[in-house]
Amino acid sequence: MTSKKSLLIVLLVLNAVVLLGQLWPEGAPPFARVVNILTLILDIVIIVQLLRVRQ
Repeated sequence: MTSKKSLLIVLLVLNAVVLLGQLWPEGAPPFARVVNILTLILDIVIIVQLLRVRQ
């Protein structure tokens, strides 16, 4: 498995956790804030990398 594919799988899992926390806030784990921030940062990194590759 390539590193890009691994990173995308990690982002999919993190995004699923974030979405679940939005749909069911009472069930969110205590570390949900950290997961939300980490997901946002990783999403920004991926978007910047995708924009760089296209140029």
